[in-house]
Amino acid sequence: MKNSREKGIDGELAGEKFLAGMGYKVIGRNYRTRYGEIDIIAREKEDLVFVEVKMRNSSGFGLPQESVTVFKQERIIKSALQYVKSGGFEGTNIRFDVLAIGPGPDKIEVIKSAFGAPARYTL
Repeated sequence: MKNSREKGIDGELAGEKFLAGMGYKVIGRNYRTRYGEIDIIAREKEDLVFVEVKMRNSSGFGLPQESVTVFKQERIIKSALQYVKSGGFEGTNIRFDVLAIGPGPDKIEVIKSAFGAPARYTL
């Protein structure tokens, strides 16, 4: 039986394949900062996209996307801004998507601009 980390890795890999099929180009995975981790970093057209992957095996605790709280969003945004600054992406449009997997093996959904409308965040 897989532990939660192994299940998370499986979910991220499935998410990468799904995103690639939608035209995203994955450029990074599991970017860690002192604020937390960004699961997937990708390009879609002109946007730099930071993707949070959430999985659920059942609906007992709600939908996967419902677990991305405002607190979690703030941590992802801070990590993303650090990535933008360190990678020379200043001036690039950035967006935050949530990839919701489950409940059920065939249920995958991308919620684009999940943290609100696309915006320019300041460093």
